[in-house]
Amino acid sequence: MNAKRRSEGAFRKSRLGALLGAALVAVAGVSITTAAQNLSTLHSFTGGDGANPGAGLIADPAGNLYGTSFNGGASGQGTVFQLDPSGNLTVLYSFTGGDGSHPRASLIADAAGNLYGTTINGGANDAGTVFQLTPSRTLNVLYSFTGGSDGALPWAGMIADAAGNLYGTTYSGGASGQGTVFQLDPSGTQTVLYSFTGGNDASPWAGLIADAAGNLYGTTEGGDGPGEVFQLTPSGILNVLHNFTRRDGAIPHGGLIFDAAGNLYGTTHNGGASAAYGTVFQLTPSGTLNVLHSFTGGSDGAYPEAGLIADMAGNLYGTTASDGSGGQGTVFQLTPSGALNVLYSFTGGSDGGRPAADLIADAAGNLYGTTASGGAGTSCPGGCGTVFELAAPPSFTGGQSRRNMIATRARISAR
Repeated sequence: MNAKRRSEGAFRKSRLGALLGAALVAVAGVSITTAAQNLSTLHSFTGGDGANPGAGLIADPAGNLYGTSFNGGASGQGTVFQLDPSGNLTVLYSFTGGDGSHPRASLIADAAGNLYGTTINGGANDAGTVFQLTPSRTLNVLYSFTGGSDGALPWAGMIADAAGNLYGTTYSGGASGQGTVFQLDPSGTQTVLYSFTGGNDASPWAGLIADAAGNLYGTTEGGDGPGEVFQLTPSGILNVLHNFTRRDGAIPHGGLIFDAAGNLYGTTHNGGASAAYGTVFQLTPSGTLNVLHSFTGGSDGAYPEAGLIADMAGNLYGTTASDGSGGQGTVFQLTPSGALNVLYSFTGGSDGGRPAADLIADAAGNLYGTTASGGAGTSCPGGCGTVFELAAPPSFTGGQSRRNMIATRARISAR
């Protein structure tokens, strides 16, 4: 166990626009346009260097991108990788099973260059792990879940507070077997802050965000749906902010973001006007949920699995994991007026397919992400996936440079 104290200021996750520049409003009739941007495949996974990335990226000051792949690597159980600005990919670590397997979450990093993340499986009890990867490529298992009351199957990444405590969710396990919110302190002691109970209050797929008062916010997919948006107070009280109805969304997989007015924004994997293809939503501080877009399963895509990012004008950016004109998912922009612009439709060929992870953006508005399939690699059925860059849409306003695409999460000051 590496018990090195971790400072809050250095723990960062790539999520542009945690505070939106402008609040969005729901509109009755939204337009869908296609404004295809140029997409560059920065890397096609081959299997040996990783396969099927399902997590988003982070970046260091030199512009190197870091991520995880769900499969592939030396043992076929996933990798941590670095992609430099020249397009050279280095496998920093290949999981073997006992040290974790199948990472699905994005990473966070500290000022010393240590990377932190989770694996869904593997570890001492094959119930998942929390790990630290040092700059010398030494992997330290900080915690192995038991599958019991402490939780199991951590799908999502983590956030941290000023004392270096890590916070995350598990999809299952806990007192009722329905998942948990947990804290892991720098000494490796794990505390279950909340055990989900069942029904809508079950099975958190996404990670957490926090406000300045120390409240944590997240979503559950509700087992078979529809799921909820919740707030967990520093005293451990869970407040349900919204129960989805299927007509307004169902089974949220992506994380949340705030705007300056305290509105929450996110996506649902299913539900919406067709009760099927997913939504983009806004949840106001008063508890009113506004469906900003209901996906149709047509050219606008279907089944978003990732969360959103935003520019300074309040435009939201995200991905769908399916459909679009190419049949393999989309990158979209949703304007404050409710117009959805399809920026790119994946084909499943060399450009990749099934984007399922959060995007990041540079100062010019170029977007970066991963696809779980497609690409030039031939060792995986349907392709091993890609890392891509999508040229900025003309309407992009504000952002961060690729050399510093790491936005600090909201501080958990009260914990």
